[in-house]
Amino acid sequence: MTPDIPTATYRLQLREGVDFARVRNLLPYLADLGISHLYLSPIFTASTGSTHGYDIIDPTRIDPALGGREGFEALARAARARGLGIILDIVPNHTAFTLENPWLLDVLKQGQSSPYARHFDIDWAAGPLVLPFLPEPFEKMLSDGAFSTSDGFWRFGDVSVPLADADAATGDLRALHDAQHWRLVHYDQERDGITHRRFFNVTSLIGMRVEDRQVFEDTHGLIFDLVRSGLVQGLRVDHIDGLADPQTYLDWLHEALPDTPVWVEKILVGDETLPPEWETVGTTGYEAARLIARLLTDPAGIEELDATWRKATGIDTDFRAELRRAKLDVLDNELAAERRQLRDMAAAAVKGSPVAEPGPESLREAITALLVAMPRYRSYVTDTARPADRALLRAIADDAAQGLRSRAVVDLLVDLMLDPRTDEARALVRRFQQVSGALLAKAQEDTAGFRWTRYLPANEVGAEPDEPVVTAEEADAFLARRRASDMTLVSTHDTKRSGDSRMRLVAVSHLPRAFAALYDAAGALPSAPAVEPRWRWYIVQSALAIWNGDAQAGADRLNRHIEKAMREAKLTSFWSNPDQQAEAAAHAFARDLLDAWQRKPDPALQSLLDRGEALAFAQLALQMLMPGFPDIYRGDEAGLLALTDPDNRLPVDWDALSARPDPDAKLHWTRALLSLRRSHGDFLKDADAQVRMDGSGLRLVRSLGDRHLAMAFSSKPPARDGGDLARAFADGSHVRVTLNPVRTLDNF
Repeated sequence: MTPDIPTATYRLQLREGVDFARVRNLLPYLADLGISHLYLSPIFTASTGSTHGYDIIDPTRIDPALGGREGFEALARAARARGLGIILDIVPNHTAFTLENPWLLDVLKQGQSSPYARHFDIDWAAGPLVLPFLPEPFEKMLSDGAFSTSDGFWRFGDVSVPLADADAATGDLRALHDAQHWRLVHYDQERDGITHRRFFNVTSLIGMRVEDRQVFEDTHGLIFDLVRSGLVQGLRVDHIDGLADPQTYLDWLHEALPDTPVWVEKILVGDETLPPEWETVGTTGYEAARLIARLLTDPAGIEELDATWRKATGIDTDFRAELRRAKLDVLDNELAAERRQLRDMAAAAVKGSPVAEPGPESLREAITALLVAMPRYRSYVTDTARPADRALLRAIADDAAQGLRSRAVVDLLVDLMLDPRTDEARALVRRFQQVSGALLAKAQEDTAGFRWTRYLPANEVGAEPDEPVVTAEEADAFLARRRASDMTLVSTHDTKRSGDSRMRLVAVSHLPRAFAALYDAAGALPSAPAVEPRWRWYIVQSALAIWNGDAQAGADRLNRHIEKAMREAKLTSFWSNPDQQAEAAAHAFARDLLDAWQRKPDPALQSLLDRGEALAFAQLALQMLMPGFPDIYRGDEAGLLALTDPDNRLPVDWDALSARPDPDAKLHWTRALLSLRRSHGDFLKDADAQVRMDGSGLRLVRSLGDRHLAMAFSSKPPARDGGDLARAFADGSHVRVTLNPVRTLDNF
């Protein structure tokens, strides 16, 4: 049976006022919009007050805060009545490392004898489970009398941790603490003292061992029930690269639900493709968003922009050098615990080797070099290595060996990982592959991406800051690999900027001198000298990305983002140690900048806004018409200007969206293009795709036999008029979609 592939999905972020009942009320609007499937963020019981649902505490229950099982079933029935399916976002990699997690509570009480001990990825060989929950060092709190016991719990403040022996004497608290299956420590020890696998560097999320078949069944039982009951028609797997064995996981999922389409959140780097063995219908589409931005970026403008940026900021590094520094910083700090664990695993794996007898520092050096050299998220070695993984790991060994006094330990570790014949070697390669993805994500997206900020549209999830453009040949090769079942996104809750904001910034490549004028004018503000030029450059781009004419509201949002950006960059300000003076200066500059824009219209600003609007419509047409199917992030159908989370999760004005749109509005175009997708679905599913690029614009042509569809963006108005869907913009740009034209393909 062929899986049901959507015409278009609509991504809804549940929580914060959006529950199942609210979604039911939105169904008339969503059905009228022209989508085929709702795509829901996680619905399982999450931590109290969760704003996103990825911090699940009980995978066996639907969250009562959303309406529970009864509310979800009512939503599913109502959606089915309107011809809409439901795709669920599922989170196999982790649950919440919190005392609300009932399975974890049982482990804290019973230790390794708990039936749930196998469920969590805990290093029991390192001793009791470390709980970095204390606001001060243990000894200080003990001497201050901050601890007490009662009713079978160890207590401090409003925290209660279950004791192994509820009837234990309470006279010697230190001895009682030492007798537990856990150890309380100061929260500073999360840097390098934890004993559980976490999601990236988020200590409050604990890894689940779904590579164990029983754990897989226990964590997925409710999911299977919802699908088999006809309430759910598809699944999206969160963070597939965090799993020990993604292929086996997908095999088991397919075995349980053979007719259910499964999409994976997988960041593909460069020309990387999904492993062909994976039982998935496609990715969630970050690589498509990257292609769209690259297609619409002006290469000549990037060259001019690069020269202006370097002169303005004094930055003279290339991105790869910046990324390498960021990886080393992250390994020294945010992922220090993971590197320490890998070093210990490597020591166990090489024990007794006749090749080398490395000490702890040699192993740390080799692990560091190999992680830094990894160019993509991970390899996929299990008991054996695929040829692609063998070539990848050999290549990173060669790269890692550069600059080392001896490559013997690097080669030894790679040999063990390519042919893991012992449990210790298999544990090493499994954890190495899980950590390499976390490192690349934290170092590139969340560190180097906030340091090397020449052109922010390329500093995006799944994108490469030093590869902002693409040739027609590269684009055609990418489109030829796309499947009709691949998602095409431009905005999600994880993107650093929404699609429309990204296009505002793509306009900078079209009009680099306008942006240079905007930057120079900003530099003349009285508050500018107190802000480093690198941050002035970043702030002007970010302000452009969300400017809507309201300086006060914009400043509040922009300043929250600046705080996050400066702390993620980890140059002078950190989450654990903010640089209050630098942040305050940046906030003052941002407020002054937006006040100046509101006080006196700037022609350079207006030209960028106009071009950004045209590019946003071009992006919409590409998203709707390229191979694959569009995934629409809530609110983006009418235009969404947003920065990174939580800015991109601000409330949506659903009442305004339900109003009849102006014919020139993005919402009207969205509806029209979705209607075209419904009426010509078979054509779009099978038609090939080609890109044509010249100095004035871009064309995407879909062809199947004598049927053609063309999307064209031009910064110079074409002589002819007409077309099935066309729009002219204030700066003279045009976007046109033409279906079944009389003209031949070569004349487009």
